[in-house]
Amino acid sequence: MVNQERAIHFLRKLISIKSVNPPGNEFAVANAISEHASKAGLSTEIKAFSKGRANIVVRLKGRNPKKPSLIFSGHLDTVPVGDNLWKYHPFSAEIVDEKMYGRGACDMKSGVAALIEAMILLKERNDMLEHDVVFVGTAGEEVDCIGASLMVDEDVLKNAGAMVIGEPSNGKVFTAHKGALWLEIKLFGKTAHGSMPGEGINAIVHMSELIERLKRFTFSYEKEHPLLGEPTLTISTIDGGVKTNVVPDQCKLTLDIRTIPEIEHSEIIKEMEAILKDLETEIDHFQAELNVINNLPALENEKDDPFVHIALKTNKDLNKVSVEEWGANYYTDASVYSPSLKIPIIIYGPGNEKLAHQPDEYVDLNSYIRSISYYAELAKRFQFKEVIA
Repeated sequence: MVNQERAIHFLRKLISIKSVNPPGNEFAVANAISEHASKAGLSTEIKAFSKGRANIVVRLKGRNPKKPSLIFSGHLDTVPVGDNLWKYHPFSAEIVDEKMYGRGACDMKSGVAALIEAMILLKERNDMLEHDVVFVGTAGEEVDCIGASLMVDEDVLKNAGAMVIGEPSNGKVFTAHKGALWLEIKLFGKTAHGSMPGEGINAIVHMSELIERLKRFTFSYEKEHPLLGEPTLTISTIDGGVKTNVVPDQCKLTLDIRTIPEIEHSEIIKEMEAILKDLETEIDHFQAELNVINNLPALENEKDDPFVHIALKTNKDLNKVSVEEWGANYYTDASVYSPSLKIPIIIYGPGNEKLAHQPDEYVDLNSYIRSISYYAELAKRFQFKEVIA
């Protein structure tokens, strides 16, 4: 049985720690996890890498260390609170109508807490697994996945057999997610007095021409992904100009491009470079610079993977849901892990993904408790390599 009182207390503690990224402050979250897991007899190791920032590894040892490990994965940082007013203080972890509110309640401190509680539950029940269960808590997923990047060469992951990421999935099993390609495009002009615009080169006007091209941009792919649908391109930010009476000599925008597995990011970059090259030939004094600021591939598992079958069947048996795969529009640390580890990875978490990054973010506590049972049962079934027909 899940110790609900302890699990809820632990989640409240994690949410009360401000680990907004930037700057992160994941060390404080890692320390809280370490204290909680150590009391239960789990081995822990905090891996600090800069001031206030750290990853953490928590291990439940199995009987045979040579068996492939099941990796539990979660990130310790959150996005900023934002400028909109919250009804409930974002770090109070207030409980109202069986919902716990706070930044990270959904994305993804509830997933992190549930994964740790599942490991404690397995130890308390003395479920002697053949394999190790290893929780890897990472810094920086909300910005650049630096924590996962630092972990890929660690010994703890070299024996990985499969991975569960506790990102919000509203109790569904996600087996794929989109990739993220973030681009920054800078345009350069020449300043002049606002009363004599002909003496300058207006970078904002040039940017308007680029935006028109971007609005007509189409992706090269054969068909929609069955779980992820179509790729998307969003013009996310724009910044330019000096002051009202000065012709702007610079303008910058950023693009958030979400991709499906069929699309190579290198090809998108080439297409963007071609658009800029065309504008250079068409517009006098058009000058541009393209920078890649985030480049994370999409996640997709192999068809009919046995671990995916186990994950789906476990969810059906425990929660009376259909055996159905789902896909996520967001990215996760799997974008870093999957190319390196080449293991099956599923996403399952108690949070509702639609609440992520929102004011008054919350997690349903019943869903949180159910996820603890799910993770524990999945860890047990993993060792038997059940194949579901």
